[in-house]
Amino acid sequence: MSLAEDARIDSERFTPEMLDGHAAVLAERVFQVETKWPHFKRLLTDVRAFAAEMPAGAVVASLERGLLYGGCSLVAPFFQDQDFQALDCSPQSAEDRGAYNASMVDDPRFLFVPGARRVGASDTGLADSSVDLVLVPNLVHHVADQDALFAELARITRPGGRVYVFEPLLRELHQSPDDYLRWTPFGMARAMREAGLQPEEPKTTGGPFEAIAYCWIQALEYFPEESRADMAAWFYGTHMPELMDWDETHTQNRVRHNTSFPVAYSITAGKPA
Repeated sequence: MSLAEDARIDSERFTPEMLDGHAAVLAERVFQVETKWPHFKRLLTDVRAFAAEMPAGAVVASLERGLLYGGCSLVAPFFQDQDFQALDCSPQSAEDRGAYNASMVDDPRFLFVPGARRVGASDTGLADSSVDLVLVPNLVHHVADQDALFAELARITRPGGRVYVFEPLLRELHQSPDDYLRWTPFGMARAMREAGLQPEEPKTTGGPFEAIAYCWIQALEYFPEESRADMAAWFYGTHMPELMDWDETHTQNRVRHNTSFPVAYSITAGKPA
């Protein structure tokens, strides 16, 4: 059942200010773009751009891991004018951990839209050629059967529709054991083409200094609790700002010109009409 059909999204309900507040919660608490995952700014920017350009009534499906956040779609509020399908693709093994990220969305600004339907990433239950835009934010690396996933994305997308994927290139092993691979943008584009989609130029984000910062942020969690706060103060007080400044200043490898170090990327593919 779509959220629009279920009358859980009312076009008069969410004002621009409310949507900005929701986006702020995602940036500050869920994706922690200033302190942990700066590259998720790319995802937030892309999603809001899609929401602004999609016509009212267009069918939008989002494959997420809603169980982590209490069973909701993080992006649903932005698509209140569309026929939004919230698909919770959390793996079965996630049942034991439950909604362990629910505290991230425990904020009055967060717009909790219930109604996400639990499905398999390669078995969504949607009709053939029924979706105008398929969103796959930060999910692909958690799917074991990649061929089946891309075949499903191509199957449910209507001719002339699009598939959007956001993926990290640099991540620690996480949500084990459901962490399977890291596609490069070129590998992702190839997988999309083999499924019958036509990928556009990927949009990369981050560089080598953000990568160093990200690794340090993860490494802080390995220090004993009694020294972790001091080490975090040492890193965030001086080194995080310094690294992020360098990342904006030094954007190209000056020795190996065919080399780059993005931390994440997004890629959109169309389905031929």
